[in-house]
Amino acid sequence: MAISYRSDEGPEIPSPLPQSVGYGVVVAAGLAFAFGMIGVTAILKKTLHEDNSKAETFMVANRRVRTGLVASAVVSSWLWSTALLSCVFVTYSYGISGAFWYGAGCSTIIVFFGYLGVVCKSRIPEAHTILEVIRIRYGTVAHLSFTFLAVVNNLLNTINMILGASAAISFLTGMHIMASTFLLPLGVVLYTLVGGIKATFLTDYIHTFIILILCCWLTAKVIASEYVGSIGGLYDLVVAAEESHVIEGNYKGSLLTMTSQQGIFFAIILLVSNFGAVCMDTGYFLKAFAASPNAVVPGYVVGGISYFSVPWCLGTVVGMASLGLEALPIFPTYPRAMTATEVTNGLALPYVAVAVAGKGGAVAVLLMTFMAVTSTLSAQIIAVSSILTFDIYRVYFNRESSNEQVIRWGHIGVVLFGVVAAAFTAMFHYIGVDMGWTLYMLGVLTCPGVIPVIFTIIWRKQSKIAVITSAFLGMGTGLGVWLGTAYAFSGEVSVASTGGTLPCMYGTVASLFSPMLYSIIISLIRPDNYDWNDFKEEKLVIDSGENEQQQSSQDKSVTSSSTIEIPQDDTQRRWARYALWWAIATFLGHWVLWPLPMYAANYVFSKTFFTAWTVVSLIWLWWTLLAVGFYPIWDGREQIGAVLRNTWKLWRS
Repeated sequence: MAISYRSDEGPEIPSPLPQSVGYGVVVAAGLAFAFGMIGVTAILKKTLHEDNSKAETFMVANRRVRTGLVASAVVSSWLWSTALLSCVFVTYSYGISGAFWYGAGCSTIIVFFGYLGVVCKSRIPEAHTILEVIRIRYGTVAHLSFTFLAVVNNLLNTINMILGASAAISFLTGMHIMASTFLLPLGVVLYTLVGGIKATFLTDYIHTFIILILCCWLTAKVIASEYVGSIGGLYDLVVAAEESHVIEGNYKGSLLTMTSQQGIFFAIILLVSNFGAVCMDTGYFLKAFAASPNAVVPGYVVGGISYFSVPWCLGTVVGMASLGLEALPIFPTYPRAMTATEVTNGLALPYVAVAVAGKGGAVAVLLMTFMAVTSTLSAQIIAVSSILTFDIYRVYFNRESSNEQVIRWGHIGVVLFGVVAAAFTAMFHYIGVDMGWTLYMLGVLTCPGVIPVIFTIIWRKQSKIAVITSAFLGMGTGLGVWLGTAYAFSGEVSVASTGGTLPCMYGTVASLFSPMLYSIIISLIRPDNYDWNDFKEEKLVIDSGENEQQQSSQDKSVTSSSTIEIPQDDTQRRWARYALWWAIATFLGHWVLWPLPMYAANYVFSKTFFTAWTVVSLIWLWWTLLAVGFYPIWDGREQIGAVLRNTWKLWRS
């Protein structure tokens, strides 16, 4: 039965865990991370002289983050609670193609951002946010326009995360959904206040490591469970489920084919909207600026290729299991099927976990959801905090702001955005918007600024009027196409009609590509000829001012930017070429050469092929655990050794 035709009503499913467990994880674990970051921050200050009372350390970690930690942070940035829940949701909705397309739509963009990041660092190495680049090149009006677009992007992304996470936590523990909505940001705000971007990197690593371990455990548990037994047993369950779960637009209605019309529509929506989610999210640029110059490209390439396995493997195993187990007595909703609301809220993942592992499965998904939402929330919060600090306060209110004032406003930004995001999420919940709706329409509002931002970094000819008008004309075009097609297909404009696959796809594509047309036409009429060297004349690094009396006159002639490692232009160009080639190769591999021939083949997976497909996804997932779980420890072994040695010396003294 198609999800759109299912009832939204059904008997309430009892929560497998008590409310006390929910509050314990959401509140106590958040506070534990906050106090842990206080301790880590104190140790790093004593042993490595990393002082988070300095703005450059708080916001960009002195621009010295290494490859392993960058890769881990990149994977963490994409391990939204929404991603973990949605990869199962789209597999349940479209069949086996859904999980693959979810991974492919993310990995391509992650690797491509490595190119944008290294080009941006080479153009303006002292920057903290991409909005500073907009301001320097185009002035105040463009800067304020893109500040608005960036904040909207961060807010929508955050709402999407909290909506999915709060629904899952509410089912698992019985917590009121508003309690989880407002309490989830609490711990994140606290440890981000203390540790800044370095806390974000470190907690990203810890959270990612735990999530990957739980993903490996859960996929193995599903396959080895009594009611599945093996990958072949999973295949048999899915084949049996096809009788009652025919997918319109799939070849022969099968769940086991890559020839899925709705699946490829979703793939286009996800790929295009992810451009907006990345390029208009200052958090991704913030992490690129925080990375050491030689860590940007390797970090994003390793992170992108590693991330692909998570939605692919988790979606394939758990998504297929949700289809096969739904008709069995162990499934929480038995004897009925999941309602449309349950599916679009991402509850297939916790339902399967409870079915195969009982309370242990519920705890695993609760921890996965909590780790995912808090990790990505910290990145969103520090991103908006950096906008408030560097792009509003320091530009329009106090150009001569001291280090202490910048830190104070950074802290205000952290708290303010946490409160605002929770409030907007509550509003969205009460007007009937769920995770599935925001997942589909996100790109309509986040994509209009993408091409103008990319042109700002790579095209000298884009003019000031082009960058402003193209973004807002593109937004108008996207909104018009989205709402117009929703009305054309459904005869009304409502939450249900605007969440349809085709209106969202057409609107998202229009939002991304129409600004390219507008910008090129307007710029060619009256082109600019920007000198890239003008970027480097702007002093953006904030002096801590603590050592001024101790510096010699010779030292004073060197600005604080001298602490920034700036490689030679030929080195940067080489890294940019590597990044671009990796991005092209990833796109061709994950989006063209692998899936599209399978789409055209009209092939239904045999048991042997399904087994091989699943085994490869499992191997890739375990490789990801090694790449972003253990490699950062090896990569940072010198720093870890220095911390341990200096801590021992301090303890003995």
